[in-house]
Amino acid sequence: MINRIKRNIFPTIIALSALSVSGSAAFYSVSGLSKLFAGATFEVIIMAGSLEVAKLVIASLLYQYWDTINKLLRGYLTIACIILVLITSMGIYGFLSAAYQETYQKLIVNENQIEFLENKAKFYEDDVLRYDTELERISGNISTLSNAKATSIQVRDTSAVGGLRSTVSTAELRLAQSRIGIEEENRKEVNAKRTVAADSLQSIKLDILSLQNNSDTVGELGPLQYLSGLTQTPMDKIINILLLIIIFVFDPLAISLVVAANFAFDQANKKNLYNEYEDEVPDDLWGDDNWEEEEPEEVYSNVKDIEVEAEEVIPEDDFIVVDDEEVKPVKILQKGPTRHRVLYSDGTEKKVDKNDDIIRYL
Repeated sequence: MINRIKRNIFPTIIALSALSVSGSAAFYSVSGLSKLFAGATFEVIIMAGSLEVAKLVIASLLYQYWDTINKLLRGYLTIACIILVLITSMGIYGFLSAAYQETYQKLIVNENQIEFLENKAKFYEDDVLRYDTELERISGNISTLSNAKATSIQVRDTSAVGGLRSTVSTAELRLAQSRIGIEEENRKEVNAKRTVAADSLQSIKLDILSLQNNSDTVGELGPLQYLSGLTQTPMDKIINILLLIIIFVFDPLAISLVVAANFAFDQANKKNLYNEYEDEVPDDLWGDDNWEEEEPEEVYSNVKDIEVEAEEVIPEDDFIVVDDEEVKPVKILQKGPTRHRVLYSDGTEKKVDKNDDIIRYL
């Protein structure tokens, strides 16, 4: 019993691996087909589930009874198994592509939001630049007006010598001071507008940064985006190649593991011609004496030759051989390092080389 458990451990691992892969493939395939035929989800799940179970049974049946099953039925089951593999692969492709499209749509929405905010940010950036230019112009005007001075002029005066008198005109200075006050008000107004535009621009940039860093799609599709940029290949084409690789490995691997599990169990539980497991044939305990070795000649060195009178036995006339039955090996009685002791059908025992064909069939 222990030996049987030991030799079935690895085949069991293969079988569990086959069930794991085939179960995953069945789940994804059923989910994909149910989305493809959303109008009859429950019915499709029942149908696809039964087909997945039938596919594994067909694979095992073909392996076990390939040589004995009817050729027409064998051909049909082979074609049916291949078609079921294609259906499963189609379901897996539909499931994975739908999952990708859902994530990709989130990415598109996220990118559209970022693009909209970037356009809005550019509008405020232009406003800030325009207000900066306006402030520079106002600052230049104020600087120019601040340089205004009183000018010396001559006025007609009959009491003065020559009829002209020199005086100072402050009209330009008063006008410059009045204009400076107006420019200062303009600067305050433009500066307030610039502050509002700058605050709005900063808020929008923070929103863009938040969308770029906190989006779930960044972690999900980030590697694909990087690969797309590295190979200069559209992301849709890259994901399509990846999905085809997955489906060409997924379900065929499940079928291969099912066949491998059947093969492993056959090898682990192989029986001889007498319906016995090889490791269940009892082995006699070996003593100190090796029965295969010939006894030394010294043992017989003192034995004198004994003369035996030969007597010829003539069978009687009524003695007739009815059936000369062929003597066949029946069972291994004892295993040795190089030769085994074998029981024959006539009750005799002989020592046979362990690599002999007789031993292989026992």
